[in-house]
Amino acid sequence: MKDAVRRLQGAAGRPGRLCHAGRAGARCPIARRGQDVLRRPGAAHRTATRRRPGAWCRPGAWRRPGAWTGSLARRRPATRRLPVSRWLSAAAGPVALTVLATACSATGGPDAPGQSGVIDVVAAENFWGSLVSQLGGSHVRVISIVADPNTDPHDYESSASAARNVAGADYVIQNGAGYDDWMSKLLAASPNPARRVFNVGAYLGKRPGDNPHLWYNPDYVTAAENHIEADLKALDPRGKAYFTGRRKATDAAFAGVRAQLAQIRRTDAGRRVASTESIFVYLARYLGLKLVSPPDFMNPVSEGNDPPAASVAQFTRQLSARQAGVLVYNEQTATALTTGMRELAQRNRVPVVGVTEIIQPPEASFERWFSGELTALRRALDAGGQ
Repeated sequence: MKDAVRRLQGAAGRPGRLCHAGRAGARCPIARRGQDVLRRPGAAHRTATRRRPGAWCRPGAWRRPGAWTGSLARRRPATRRLPVSRWLSAAAGPVALTVLATACSATGGPDAPGQSGVIDVVAAENFWGSLVSQLGGSHVRVISIVADPNTDPHDYESSASAARNVAGADYVIQNGAGYDDWMSKLLAASPNPARRVFNVGAYLGKRPGDNPHLWYNPDYVTAAENHIEADLKALDPRGKAYFTGRRKATDAAFAGVRAQLAQIRRTDAGRRVASTESIFVYLARYLGLKLVSPPDFMNPVSEGNDPPAASVAQFTRQLSARQAGVLVYNEQTATALTTGMRELAQRNRVPVVGVTEIIQPPEASFERWFSGELTALRRALDAGGQ
């Protein structure tokens, strides 16, 4: 009897194994190297494959509110288990499996049971990110990838962190029209049929090669707001009334911008203006201003190319002769050529208005940033008229 007891204790003391079919120390025929076999009396075999240190948890899982998990957070490396008695192992095994399942099987998204209804959103640029933040309120978590005022959005190269954010998102917004093709690549690299994607340019019928500065057209911004509101309601049907209220609040926040736009259209329509690139084309047309700078100069500069010499000479003559009352200058994508045109305008007493492609400062709202640009434009138009 004592020998039998010692054999049982020795079998239970070996880590990583429990007895098979109730026989102490018996080797499990289905076990492979790197696996633990847990056996309860009367239960079928269950293999629990060990995860290697640093293995990813299931994509889309959330660990705690406000923190990316799943494909975005590494699991803590497994610790070495010390030998324990058979009875303690049998009792602790189900508990450990339950904790592991709780940590790794939770799913994101607003319709998951027990979740808060928060939608995880990734916007390619912070101007669209600002809009969805306001329209979604507390029901969205927004990450804007291009938000650095020192970054040229045309030349942005995606990073590993951007790829992880896109992979874990419920909703992605990109500008489209060839402006942020890097986002299309990130989406293709992490296919997810449950993820909703809003390509603003495609929605507005724009293609690569068209003017991609869609957020400078107030009508396009309104159309985008309509689409985003509908998408949020589709992603979180229980929040429809909340999103309707957020849309009303956002419209109210833009009341000052609408008043500025109406005033410039009323007092300055028909005025001649110039721009170093195509960023100002949509807004000039909306305001009724006459943009006289040659398209053969603006479009190549906007795409990062050198304009034809004839267009450079034409633009130089226009500024030298003060044929434009204001020069709009993109501060974020300045080149030696555009800087030279700005200095030429200043020497000839043509007021210069600096604009940016993304919201600056990054923490400002869309309407605050855009209102500041309209204020500067109005002052320059007044000075140019004098």
